[in-house]
Amino acid sequence: MTDHDGRSALISGGAGQVGAAIAKALSEEGFGVLIGDLLEGEGNATASKLGDRVAFQRLDVTQPESWESAIDTAESTYGYLSVLVNNAGIIEPGSVQLQRPTQFKHVLNTNLYGAWLGIHCAAKSLTTAGGGAIVNISSAAGLTGYQGMGAYVASEWGLRGLTKAAALDLCGNNVRVCSVHPGPIQGSATNDFGGLPFVSDQPIPRLGSPNEIASTVRFIVSEATYSTGTEFVVDGGYSAGRQRS
Repeated sequence: MTDHDGRSALISGGAGQVGAAIAKALSEEGFGVLIGDLLEGEGNATASKLGDRVAFQRLDVTQPESWESAIDTAESTYGYLSVLVNNAGIIEPGSVQLQRPTQFKHVLNTNLYGAWLGIHCAAKSLTTAGGGAIVNISSAAGLTGYQGMGAYVASEWGLRGLTKAAALDLCGNNVRVCSVHPGPIQGSATNDFGGLPFVSDQPIPRLGSPNEIASTVRFIVSEATYSTGTEFVVDGGYSAGRQRS
């Protein structure tokens, strides 16, 4: 255990492989971790695998009362909320010509509004705790464009900008806010859709692992104490450019 013992972390979208890896990493740092997700069966199974330092509660990131309840549970179970990880996200592919307006709104409602709402609801608790860290899991799509993925790209660029605005708003409360920008990750939904870059011509020509994202989050929370408003890119070099064949 570290000096994070007696502190809690809340992770949205915690039922998937990336969320589970982040939960494991933060629990090993000494945090008590509450993972939230709409997928109750998967979330409970993940928490059971990770031991008594990790619990699950259903979380709808688009509903303020759901966030408030999750924050209350995290604090009553494990102590002051010191970390928020906005990891929940969805993809609905479609070109700007063909995607339905309802689909576009749904993606932004989850990926961007949901993250804003989490920050909005958690800010008071993080301040009361004496400070902490917010980590927004964005995407390489928040650094460049992907064809046929307009809603997703817009939401991730928005999350990147929100990170910087929140870092400025919360710096006086000793709360740091950073974003993580993964490329294609093993087990991620992004790999199921066309139009994403092939990893074969990335500088590091493979999929990333959930543990590589988790270790980045752990670094931001515990070691990158001079970083806020900062982008941490974990994309196999995709955003640097493509290799020549």
